[in-house]
Amino acid sequence: MRHGFVDYTSKEVRDTRDPSVAHLTEQGEAEARSAGVALSEVEFDLAICSGLRRTRQTAEIVLAEHPNAPPLEEDARFGELRSGQYIDFKSPEHLAATMTFTFENAGKPDATFLPGGEKFADAMVRIEKGLRALLYRPSWACALIVAHEVVNRMVLASVIGAPLGACSGFEQDTGCINIIDFDLVPDDDNAGTRIERGMIKAVNLTPANYLKNGMNLRSLEAIFTRAED
Repeated sequence: MRHGFVDYTSKEVRDTRDPSVAHLTEQGEAEARSAGVALSEVEFDLAICSGLRRTRQTAEIVLAEHPNAPPLEEDARFGELRSGQYIDFKSPEHLAATMTFTFENAGKPDATFLPGGEKFADAMVRIEKGLRALLYRPSWACALIVAHEVVNRMVLASVIGAPLGACSGFEQDTGCINIIDFDLVPDDDNAGTRIERGMIKAVNLTPANYLKNGMNLRSLEAIFTRAED
């Protein structure tokens, strides 16, 4: 999943100049509740969030719909890419355009997530390490992971063997659900397992609005739109 809607241009974020303090808005809480209801019959063996406030809030709301929910764990390897210094964009259009350009250039050598931020290639290494560690973990079949837009985009691109630059082609609306199956088989010496294949079964499902009626803005445009003063 991606976490629910947050306001990155809120007074708290702008005063602290720290996007990591962003938390779910009422809309984001509603999106998480809808996802929780949609997933209420799924038996999760594991539940993981990135540790950032917005992913923990989303996961807790989803798991509240599960009477036998597993304890929520944190794994920073699924954390949002570090963005370098804080940039106070003057308009939502400027911010959305900058983020779109950033994603489209993710596959270029040494491309970073915004100026001075984490390299996409480095982030992919840590995300794939986290994914492999999860898949090689014994005694589970179904896991909930609540992460971030860029992280999810990169995982989806990786599953189909696409280059990093392909991550720009996967929309991730706030509160969305992706379903990915992985087949594991014994490795060559039968000492463990290896990932045979990944299969994307659903992408960007939004239970609060399955048909996306009225959701004409891209996620980047919608989440960075500031309220009128």
